[in-house]
This record gives sequence, structure tokens and C-alpha cells, in this order.
Amino acid sequence: MIALAHCRLYAFVDTGYLRGRSPVEVARQLCMGGADLIQLRAKGVAVEQVRRLAEQLLPVTNAAGVGLVINDHLDIARAIGAPICHLGQEDFFGTGKTLLSQLRPASEPLLIGLSSHGPQEAQRALVAGADYLAVGPVYPTATKPTTRPVTLEYVRWAAAHVAIPWFAIGGINWDNLDAVLAAGARRICVVSAILNADNVAGACQKFKDRLRSAPL
Repeated sequence: MIALAHCRLYAFVDTGYLRGRSPVEVARQLCMGGADLIQLRAKGVAVEQVRRLAEQLLPVTNAAGVGLVINDHLDIARAIGAPICHLGQEDFFGTGKTLLSQLRPASEPLLIGLSSHGPQEAQRALVAGADYLAVGPVYPTATKPTTRPVTLEYVRWAAAHVAIPWFAIGGINWDNLDAVLAAGARRICVVSAILNADNVAGACQKFKDRLRSAPL
């Protein structure tokens, strides 16, 4: 996979949006469309099934040079050799941890990203040693229905204060993408606007092409 600093489009294989499609085929389409990272997000799915899905997706992403991100399940990411794990604030700080070095040895290449919903959480994640941040949800989103949107104000704050790679996330679609970019985002996460498209690869490519016009 390319370095996080050069990643622009973070896509998802979200089991809540598969609509009967094969997760492996969706992953292939995302790779074809130019996704730099693909997260396996499987809320409410049994751990063993998540592991089987991850094992099926990893050869696809590896072959395409795309980074596979395992959401929530650090043990699975480590066991299958995925390059990245993503944790929410509650999944990390909620367990009493304060530094990512408490979760991984210094010699382990696994990267860990953390969610953040405001400047205070971002600063805490930076001190913890996060490899990247998710900044959001920028807009209302069905994937986080109970989480209050952080609006473009937080995106502007991140653009001014966060030096490590960060990805704007939450309700981002083709209609509001320009506003997100104007606020300073250069990396985005997109879930429904790609996964709900009839042509997943084409939708993915459209976002990637627009991102390329906004230099890092």
C-alpha cells in the first residue's frame, strides 16, 4: 500500500450497505475505482464471521496495493496481517488506554487510526500516537445516527492544527464535496455515496478524480 500521507480516498466494505452483493466483489470494484484504503466495517457481525470476511478481502486489497483497514477488531487485524486497524474513541480510551504503545510493540508495523469528534478528542488522539485521524461526522449520516455532526468548523480546525494524515468523514457526497475541500480537507472517507451507487467503481473514480484536483 502507499504511505498514509499519499492516501486520498478512504472507502468501505460496510456489511450494512452490501444489499446482497459479494463483499469481495465490492472490494474489487473499490480497488478498480481508485480507493487508497478500504475499511471492513461489520457492525453487529459475529467475530468469527468478521475474521472470515477480512481473510477474503486481504488478498484482493494486497493485489491492488490498497490498504485494508479492520474496524474495531485489533486482534483480527493482527492475526491476518492487515496493515491498519481503526478504533473509535470508546474502543481505545474507553478501555483505559492512553497511548497506542500500550496496544502494540514498537517493532509491530500495524498502523492504528482513531476517530475524533472535536478538537479535544483530536488532541488526545495525537498525544496517544495515532497514525491518522478520522474527523467527523461532518454531516448527518446513517452510519452514526446518534452522533451530532461536527460541521465544517471542525474540518477547518483540523486543517489548521493537525499535521498527521486525517480524513474527513460522515455524510460526504458529490453535492457537498467541494465545501469539504474548501474547508481544508484533502482526504475523505465515503460510505453510502459510493456503496449505494449502481456502479461502485465509477462512483469511486469520480471522487478520486475530484480529489486529485485539490493538491495535498
